[in-house]
Amino acid sequence: MAVSYAQHRQFLLNYLRPQWPRVAALAALLFSGISLQLLTPQILARFIDLARGGAEQEVLVRLAGLFLAAALTGQVISALSVYASENVGWTATNKVREDLALHCLRLDLPFHNAKTPGEMIERVDGDVTQLSGFFSQFVIKVLGNVILLLGILVLLYRANWGVGLVYTVFTLGTLLILRRLMELAIPYFKESRQAGAILLGFLEERLSGTEDIRASGAVPYVLRRLSEALRNQLEKSRRAWLRGTMMWATTAILLVVGNALAFGMGAWLLRRGIITIGTVYLFFHYTEMLRRPLEQITRQMQELQRATASISRVGDLLALETATKDGAVRVPGGALAVDVDHVSFGYVPDDLVLRDISFRLEPGRVLGLLGRTGSGKTTIGRLFARFYDPTAGAIRLGGTDVRDMSLDDLRGRVGLVTQDVQLFHASVRDNLTFFDPTISDARIVEVLRQLELLGWMQSLPEGLDTQIGPRSLSAGEAQLLAFARVFFKDPGLVILDEASSRLDPATEQLVERAVGALRRGRTAIIIAHRLGTVQRADEILILDDGAVLEHGARARLAADPSSRFASLLRTGLEEVLA
Repeated sequence: MAVSYAQHRQFLLNYLRPQWPRVAALAALLFSGISLQLLTPQILARFIDLARGGAEQEVLVRLAGLFLAAALTGQVISALSVYASENVGWTATNKVREDLALHCLRLDLPFHNAKTPGEMIERVDGDVTQLSGFFSQFVIKVLGNVILLLGILVLLYRANWGVGLVYTVFTLGTLLILRRLMELAIPYFKESRQAGAILLGFLEERLSGTEDIRASGAVPYVLRRLSEALRNQLEKSRRAWLRGTMMWATTAILLVVGNALAFGMGAWLLRRGIITIGTVYLFFHYTEMLRRPLEQITRQMQELQRATASISRVGDLLALETATKDGAVRVPGGALAVDVDHVSFGYVPDDLVLRDISFRLEPGRVLGLLGRTGSGKTTIGRLFARFYDPTAGAIRLGGTDVRDMSLDDLRGRVGLVTQDVQLFHASVRDNLTFFDPTISDARIVEVLRQLELLGWMQSLPEGLDTQIGPRSLSAGEAQLLAFARVFFKDPGLVILDEASSRLDPATEQLVERAVGALRRGRTAIIIAHRLGTVQRADEILILDDGAVLEHGARARLAADPSSRFASLLRTGLEEVLA
């Protein structure tokens, strides 16, 4: 995506407008520094001319003191400017990170399935880091250096109009050349950022699969792929770096030409008696001063190259829209009635995972959902939480289509517990509350008591302060923790995808009691793997290849020897559904 001037401006305004007092203070500091930079050569040139003219020592001392005071003040202003610019830059980029992270969390699961975590980290953090200088320095420094350039040219015109004219042409030519070089380099910086994102995604995937890679003897293959990814990043980064370096080399050559002009014109005018030696010094000093604004503008152009590539990638990400549109209807309280009306769904077009599914579940009832792996059981749970919308048909909760409901309200009233429970490197307390500081320890203990998990918590080495991570708990223990998470929401519908039936007896008893407490007073859909859970369900629904094979009251199906459910009970549920 090409980034126009208007997009650059709008991007800056969106994130700098809330900080306008800081930006104004930063601008005042930079412009004060520019004024001092233009003043100090004038003081020194005056000193040189007065010294050659035999001025009194007192006058020279005053000028020297004024020069030192201006130089010291300039250094103080420079230090304050750096602090202020970093403050502005990091505040703005942190806000961009926050907006990007929130936007990504709202995108549909197909987007996240197509992107690796490493690539997303690079997009949310790496690209935004490149924007720090753009926010904190670009406009003010470019504007400030343009003013500095204009000030130098005005003072050169004031000293000698011919010299001012020559340096005006020289400056305009230099800026045009640098602009052209910048335009040529931008695509290469964008390629370099993308190569870095691909490398991070590769590393994240392989590091998370270390055990499988070692067990499969795939280490040499992974190293070869890593070498290819590194080589790709090296080539893309080197090409971007070479294009950026061309700007520095060009600037250096042009400044050599500028110095030659200063010495040549100064010597010629001095020999003809048109200017003084102090004015020759001004020509040379202001030529040297041209180096700084030109180099700063060059540097900012390089920052703009990187920023443009990053703004383009950030803009592409922010332009993505979720297909799951938010509704406005509130979800009713209490246990929710469930209506699934001729629902079909496929993750990709023309490849349905669910076909014409229909059933109704009264409030407070428990449905045991059975089926082989790949029959569509987990997909139904995702549709209730609106991670996806049905391809055809409708799902209603409390008589209202879920597509008309507020997403935040819906996901607050539908509790989904999957087999893959995400744990964070944090305390048990933070993992239970999802880092919500408003939930007190007393409330946590009460929830654990209701779920009959208080003994499990007390068995941990440091109770709620015990530090855990993604692999600290067994699958059964992780689900126990997930039950408590759901309990804090007090949902009207609970969807539980039970952990594997291969649990130790103690954990299995805890899970059984927690499931019983969790479904009490709520409508529940349980993707069952164990006979104990199925026997407590009010109704049974069996899926086969995405279609309803059998649905009815559990007791009636169990008593019917011709039913599929009765056959499963006779054969052994775990073995048949594995």
